[in-house]
Amino acid sequence: MSRKIAHTQLRGNAVLHNPLLNKGSAFTHEERLLLDLDGLLPAACNSQDQQAIRFYDRLSPFADPLVRYRELSALQDRNEHLFYRVLMDHLAEFMPIVYTPTVGLATQKFSEVFQRGRGVWITPDHRGRIRDVLETATSGQRLRLAVVTDNESILGIGDQGAGGMAISIGKLSLYTAAAGIDPAETLPVSLDVGTNNAALLQNDLYLGWQQRRLTGAAYDELVEEFVVAFTDLFPDALIQWEDFRKDNALRILDRYRHRHLSFNDDIQGTGAVAVAGLFSALSITGQRVDEQRIVIHGAGAAGLGIARQIKGALAVSGVAADRMPHHVAVLDSHGLLVDDRTFTDTYKAELAWPRKTAAAVGIDDDRSLEATVRAFRPTVLIGTSGQAGAFHQTLIETMARHCASPVIMPMSNPTSNSEAVPEDLLTWTDGRALVATGSPFAPVTVGGRTIEIGQGNNVFIFPALGLGTLMARASIVTDTMITAAARALAGQVTDAELERGLLYPSIDRLRETTAVCAAEVCRQAHEDGVARAERDDDLLAAARNSMWWPEYPEFN
Repeated sequence: MSRKIAHTQLRGNAVLHNPLLNKGSAFTHEERLLLDLDGLLPAACNSQDQQAIRFYDRLSPFADPLVRYRELSALQDRNEHLFYRVLMDHLAEFMPIVYTPTVGLATQKFSEVFQRGRGVWITPDHRGRIRDVLETATSGQRLRLAVVTDNESILGIGDQGAGGMAISIGKLSLYTAAAGIDPAETLPVSLDVGTNNAALLQNDLYLGWQQRRLTGAAYDELVEEFVVAFTDLFPDALIQWEDFRKDNALRILDRYRHRHLSFNDDIQGTGAVAVAGLFSALSITGQRVDEQRIVIHGAGAAGLGIARQIKGALAVSGVAADRMPHHVAVLDSHGLLVDDRTFTDTYKAELAWPRKTAAAVGIDDDRSLEATVRAFRPTVLIGTSGQAGAFHQTLIETMARHCASPVIMPMSNPTSNSEAVPEDLLTWTDGRALVATGSPFAPVTVGGRTIEIGQGNNVFIFPALGLGTLMARASIVTDTMITAAARALAGQVTDAELERGLLYPSIDRLRETTAVCAAEVCRQAHEDGVARAERDDDLLAAARNSMWWPEYPEFN
């Protein structure tokens, strides 16, 4: 790895207050003289190795996840290189802190734990000058990637107002840790259009735009002004849409994916990671995807994304469009989606069964999850409902009577919203279930065997999708690029990991897994004819070589 050389016009405390430049006690004596830091730091010069050990030792005694989150955030605010060094050295330990589940608590307490502004907040007060706000906030920045949220549908906890910025920051931290996207080239964005969370509006400490949430044409116009401004300033940068309410999420995705390079992680990323887990499970059972009967409990953005990705995989395997209902059933809070209902969310029509299919299966007026499982006899059960305990003992035992190795994936976040806990699922199926979850869970011992639980975390997909898209300089994120990421991810699960019960690779291998998946995304972009970059002969090597590492630069 070649040395990184840096130049800056900043001097003295201005250097120490810039987290991308600050090296703290690692500044050499020569750099201290050059940058007017002489006397501003203790005399000894430390290596980054020493700094990382010191910080980890200081953090280790803290058991409270929110305290650990604040300490890591404070480190990121003062020294980004050291933050990423510590995060990457202890990724399995700290990923649940910087992202789910702890980041959910951080969004709820955002105003109380706020330390430093990061990224950019766009509010309705900025209408007519959003471009100026963006340009000022990113002055001199070569921007390649933004994570944009309107804060309305945060994980499983809903409208968190301005606190949603913590999600954008956390996602970008994982982009850097997993895909090596240079943090200097990223931007977290909160479209702070207000909140309908009464507790926030009544909180004197609340830092967001203190009005009820903007809706309708006014909301659409603000998003439109933002996209136009962003496209004008950063025509080649990628936008990841994050945690929008399901109707807004789908409308914004469909409206802008052909106008500006973008994707929605809650829809497309979640779909891909779920399909990857399914592919891994089928590699254990030796079955094909077109032999499966799949029930998806939850018809929000995540359920829609999973259904679309599964149908895409079925189509590739030769299943005709009119046969899809024989393989995929989707339920919302009112039960199985059937086309004799009127849907407020118009997208549900594409997920609904024909009435005659429901009747042929034996489902009539009772369209509950229990009735669907009894009649449809699924081999795969996926939860995106946010309803804790929805996968109860009777339901799972009914499923297991008709399936030797039921695939069960309670994907809802945070942990408290999971449709079931793995220990119960494995106990109720005598250890036969193949289980993955959306939140982290400890290993389970059943029948004398210890089974590890793979977390179907979108971190396995979105960093790779982002890196591969940027490598290709793609003009659009195609559906086949997303499927390529899912297939590559499933291919990265080793035989040893499958034997231990994992349906996803170890987090310890996340960087290499991301490189492999990004290479496949880039390859697919070229095959789809949407790549504008010249194709490298060795895309995997190109992915590895493009990754930023948190080594300190040398100043001269």
